Formats: sequence, structure tokens, C-alpha cells
Amino acid sequence: MKRFLAWSVLALSTCLAHAQEPASPASPSSQEALYRAALKALAEGHPEQASAMLEQIVSQEPRFAGAWLDLAISQCELGNAADAERLFGTLERRFALPPGIGEAIAHYRGTGCGKPAERKGAVWLLAATRGRDTNVNQGASDPHLTIGTGSNQTVYELDASFLPKADSYSQAAGSYMRPIGNLDTNFIGQLYARRYDHERVQDTASALGALEHTWQAGDWRVRGTAALGYVTLDHLLYQRQRQVQAQVTPPFKLPAPLEFSLTANLNRVNYPTRPAYDGTTVELGGTLNYRAQHSLTQATVTRLHDNSSSERPGGDRNGWFGSVQWYGEVNDRFTLEAGLTHQRWRSDAVYSAGLIDTRRLQNTTVLRAAGQWHLRPHLSLVLEGRDTLNHENISLFQYNSRALQLSLRWDNF
Repeated sequence: MKRFLAWSVLALSTCLAHAQEPASPASPSSQEALYRAALKALAEGHPEQASAMLEQIVSQEPRFAGAWLDLAISQCELGNAADAERLFGTLERRFALPPGIGEAIAHYRGTGCGKPAERKGAVWLLAATRGRDTNVNQGASDPHLTIGTGSNQTVYELDASFLPKADSYSQAAGSYMRPIGNLDTNFIGQLYARRYDHERVQDTASALGALEHTWQAGDWRVRGTAALGYVTLDHLLYQRQRQVQAQVTPPFKLPAPLEFSLTANLNRVNYPTRPAYDGTTVELGGTLNYRAQHSLTQATVTRLHDNSSSERPGGDRNGWFGSVQWYGEVNDRFTLEAGLTHQRWRSDAVYSAGLIDTRRLQNTTVLRAAGQWHLRPHLSLVLEGRDTLNHENISLFQYNSRALQLSLRWDNF
């Protein structure tokens, strides 16, 4: 059945190529032979060979609609969903597509583009990054700290180690996903390490492993995730994290571009060197997605509760989190991202009676923008900027930082 579908699509693409392109009085026979070889490779289940030949064709004949379609299909068969979607979008913008081609594109989009099992189960992403941060240690914005209450208040000047320190860094990151047993269960692994040029005590690394499973019950879709993660700071174990999460998509009859889902998250964090800060966070919220032809907008609102250990200053916390994210395609080689997040925490008790006699109130806003330039299949350059504004009623914890980084990414190779 799959081979029959492939041959049907290829026949449609050949018709499209002849229908869309004006007759060429001098089409080289080598070009035609290369195209026929690519069709044969794709039909026989060799998308990598087909992709290489088709890339050569479209670079020489950018108005060859059939080759664009076949290249998109080959990327889809390889599991490169982002590249396939970019190529499908290019095809829809540049050419007037007959209904058969539109149905073929919809079919391949509906498959999730190859899914990991059709690529021998593995999906990879590696990134090498160079960047600079204006406040790597989250140093206090105000160099003074007031301690005490009433007439016993004293103003101290903070030591230089508590003030902002700027530094450049190098970073490496990788992620891996592989199905287990069937296409509804995935293993996910992530590794990350950042090394600063001078502030080496701020060096961090992390490792995360997770299992993800998707259930379909009628028109309801549920995705569950269980994860275990470790974070080191200055080469010592700093944080251990255990997390379970569920995302439920109910069968609401929303307009086609919209999709709504409910989220629930339970997160337990332990600090081996600072056990007083151990806590369990419960999150309940919702996410609304809006999909346009060449963009995705996502809005999230979540209610938060942090149940702390009895020794943590300020005790339990309550708050909320909100975000708006946008992803858009500028052209077939360049995409943009932008995001705004805000998180608010309010402690139940005073931070430290007699010293800092107030309930801690934290408001953190993060602005992010990024541009991704696809240099070639599987290789892209990403420029990202981030601005963090952490406003608090305890000056010791209030900080601002700005970071700019450039990454080279390899994916699905």
C-alpha cells in the first residue's frame, strides 16, 4: 500500500511538473535522467539518495514544481519534519496546486513526516554555541541590603561577589529520541554543558531522561511524560529533579486553526547541598495554539503551588505562569521566533523574622527572540537574544541579565 501511494504521488508530481513549467527548448538530457533516477530511488524506498539528486535539480531549476514536491516527500520519509514542512510551504506559495497534489501533501503532513521508526528509530539534534551574558551569577541590581526591622534597621553594602558579573561562554547540547515498542512511546534523552571563560564556579551541566506515551481515546488525546534530571554547578551535583506531566487535548469544536489542551505537572526538586530548599511544585493550566499557513502562535496560563520543606525561608509559595510564543517562516531558508514569559511567586510566610521581615514577592519576565537560517539540510545557524528582568521586594534577589548567543545546529543526520 505504501509503495502504491508513493507511485501515485510521483505520477501526480510528474504531471504537475509538466503543467506548471513552460516548454524548455533546451532541457539537458542529463537533467531529465537525474530526475527519473530520483523518482526511481524514492519509489524504491531510498529517500536519502533521492534527496541528494533532487536538491541538485531544484538548485538548477527553481521553477521545477515536481522536483520541489519530491524533495519535500523525501525529507518527510527521512523524518525531517521541519525541512519537509518548509518545502511543502514553498511549493504552496510558488505554484497553483491541483487538488490531487494538495491531498498528497495533506496525507504526508498527517503522517507526522516519517516518524522516528521509519528512520531506524533515532532522531538527533546537536548544537555548539558561543555566547555572552551580562549577569552570569544573578548578581543583585542594588548594591545595598537593609536588614532588621523598625528602628533597628541597618544598611549594608554588598560584597563584590554578590554583584553582577559579565562573562562569555561556550556551550554544547544534544538531544535524542527513539520509539520503544511502537510509535506511541518514546524515549527522550538530553545533555547540556556550559563553560564560562572566567567565572568557572558558574559552570553548569545537566542530563535528562524521559519516557513519553500518547493515548487516543475516541476524540480525546492524552500525552504523558515521566522524567528524571540532574544538574551540576561548579562540577558538583546541585539539583535532582523528578517530574510527571500530562497534556490532555479534549474534543472541543474550535475553528480549524485553533487547538486547546489542558496541562498538569508534578515536579519534585532536591538540592543535595541545600536540603532546606527542597520542594514539590504542582502546576495546572491550559495551552491554546493558533496555526496559520506559515506560523504558529501559542499562549499558556498555569497556576502554581510550591510545597516546601519546613526549613526553607518563606515557607510554601503560590503563583502563576503565563507565556506567549510565536514561530514564523520568513522564507524557505529563514525562520523567526519570539516569546514573552512572566512568572509570579508569593511566599506564605516572612522570609526571616527579625532580619528580613517581609513575605518574598518575585516577578520574573523573560523576553526572547531568535532567528534560524537553514544553511543546508540538517544544518542551520541560530542567533538568539534573551532579556531577563527579575523584580523582587527583597533587594538581595533582584537582578537583570541580557544574553546573546550564536549556535550551529545539526539535526536528523
